Amino acid sequence: MTTSIKAIIIDDEERARHSLSTLLADYCKDIELIDSYSNVPEGVLAINKYKPDVVFLDVEMPEYNGFELLDFFRDIDFDIVFVTAYSHFAIRAFEVSAIDYILKPVEIEALQKAVEKVKQKKFQNSLQQRLELLKESYKGEEIRKIALPMGDGLLFIEVIDIVLLEADGAYTNVFLKNGSKILVSKKLKFFEDILLTRPSFFRPHRSHLININYIKKYIRGESSILMDNQATISLSRDRKQEFEALLKELRIQV
Repeated sequence: MTTSIKAIIIDDEERARHSLSTLLADYCKDIELIDSYSNVPEGVLAINKYKPDVVFLDVEMPEYNGFELLDFFRDIDFDIVFVTAYSHFAIRAFEVSAIDYILKPVEIEALQKAVEKVKQKKFQNSLQQRLELLKESYKGEEIRKIALPMGDGLLFIEVIDIVLLEADGAYTNVFLKNGSKILVSKKLKFFEDILLTRPSFFRPHRSHLININYIKKYIRGESSILMDNQATISLSRDRKQEFEALLKELRIQV
């Protein structure tokens, strides 16, 4: 995969900026380093001007810290790799959806892994944009297959083979009728937008999307649904009436 990644560095320490710039030039050939900046306001101006794919961002800086940079943007359309000497910021870094977190002094392998994550995400986003265009061209036609983004490309599966989908943070577990489970790097909302247009799919709970063709048992008193693969899915109180109405529409006695 040959993908040029536009990057900027924001760090108040000149030595750290120079060191990271050198490592990127020597060991991360896909990185196109636009420039480096010593403070958040200069970095914000650069982000707005150059639209980088990734920002290598220090945390502890005078005036504004690295986390406060996010307050300058309504939508974050660039990846963030925090590069800091302090490990205790790691949890917060991932809470703001940083793609990676590197400790100083920067190790080459850790930097290369972070860059690879950025490359993979950019590749998948570009691929997804093309798929969205393809989907638009087929609007109005029922989708027979769905593409699952994988590390090495796309896996196409039959929609009718999907038993249920389960949210797993920023990922989704896709359970198929053959008993296999596939972890996909997309949120459940992505699949909901595609599949809920089909009458056979229903979202009984914020964490699940089910194919009603694979329901084995509805336990009304417990507000739960047993699927053919033995998974027990909770039915939320606010979806119960809609679910029972759907069953009646399908002429299923409840």
